[in-house]
Amino acid sequence: MDIVRDRFNRPLQDLRISLTDRCNFRCVYCMPKEVFGTPTHFMPPEDAMTRQEIVTLVRALSGLGVRKVRLTGGEPLLRQDIVPLVRDLAGIADIDDIALTTNGSTLTRARARSLKEAGLHRITVSIDSLDPERFGRINGVGFAPDRVLEAIDNAAEAGLAPVKVNVVVKRGLNDMDIVPLAEHFRFSGHTVRYIEYMDVGTSNGWSRKDIVPAAEILQRLSSRWPLHPVEPLYYGEVASRYAYDDGAGEIGIIASVTRPFCRQCTRARLSADGRLLLCLFAEHGTNLRDMLRNGATEQDIMNTVRQRWEGREDRYSELRNGNPRASKRLEMFQIGG
Repeated sequence: MDIVRDRFNRPLQDLRISLTDRCNFRCVYCMPKEVFGTPTHFMPPEDAMTRQEIVTLVRALSGLGVRKVRLTGGEPLLRQDIVPLVRDLAGIADIDDIALTTNGSTLTRARARSLKEAGLHRITVSIDSLDPERFGRINGVGFAPDRVLEAIDNAAEAGLAPVKVNVVVKRGLNDMDIVPLAEHFRFSGHTVRYIEYMDVGTSNGWSRKDIVPAAEILQRLSSRWPLHPVEPLYYGEVASRYAYDDGAGEIGIIASVTRPFCRQCTRARLSADGRLLLCLFAEHGTNLRDMLRNGATEQDIMNTVRQRWEGREDRYSELRNGNPRASKRLEMFQIGG
């Protein structure tokens, strides 16, 4: 194994893979239905990476230091081959951790059990409000929060606990849910992670005034229940962790806007059509899927990724504050979150 490092000495350790650019939700911060209301916005099925292509690319990147794989989307559970794909990835010797991020809409008890048995280690479920009207408005399709809570229970019953519960916080939309969500999951063993509203892509109408800063989120919670900081579990962990003083568990805050963590970013991303992307805010990437379809070997893939990573200087969140860009960044559902 050869650990490759970029120009800021950041190792390549984590790989996030968008399995599809399609989703059955139309969340206002990712895929607003006013913009993405028809299938014409999404790639033809034949353009998506096949299961074997994904496995081949992960095996190649594991030779450069990748140990953790997170499956995302779009909505990754829309992939009908998700269970055999997880099983294949679990069979790669150097991959130690396989996780999945989902909206929970199709995470039945049976499916959660199958994913666990196939080798999935961890799961993250997104829920931005417990209020039915508000959550339905946020997800754009009227989906009920009780059904997502049931999905979290299904994951826990299958042995995928503790579940990470992601909450994107936007001022005036769901910042009133910060405390209720914490209250619901206290003593559950699950960890709520509050995410500052980010300018991923160019279609969600992002404005700095819509951000609820990490400091404010922490203040709202700690004024109700005292919290203390917890040390990161590993180098490059994106969430700042805080534990309740009364032993009720912990929460996390991901503050890409107000507290950029670019200098410890160890993540590469694969879009659903196989582009290697070196930043969540990327504009373009190198298409590894095309390389495979044109006969490239795993060693060819490794050489290309090594060259790209060693030249990597991406630190968009650091640069945003002093030099905002108006570029055409890829959308969240294309790049895998």
